[in-house]
Amino acid sequence: MTPLHHLGELLRAILKTIPLTAIRVLFVASLVALLIWVVRLPKSATEPDGGAKRWDENLKIGAAGALLIQIVIYALL
Repeated sequence: MTPLHHLGELLRAILKTIPLTAIRVLFVASLVALLIWVVRLPKSATEPDGGAKRWDENLKIGAAGALLIQIVIYALL
């Protein structure tokens, strides 16, 4: 075996010790953090300049909805 094989086996053994529930919690927590960031964005960053104001111009609504759906799906899997 080459040194890369040994390094790969060592990395594999280390990563196998991490419980999958911890990985799931970290993944869902990253989605929650992203949702908080999206909700806290200023209105000027999520709406187009000028033009008629419509209800669907605020991109935070769609992004927050998509993130909420992903959080629910990954939390239930």
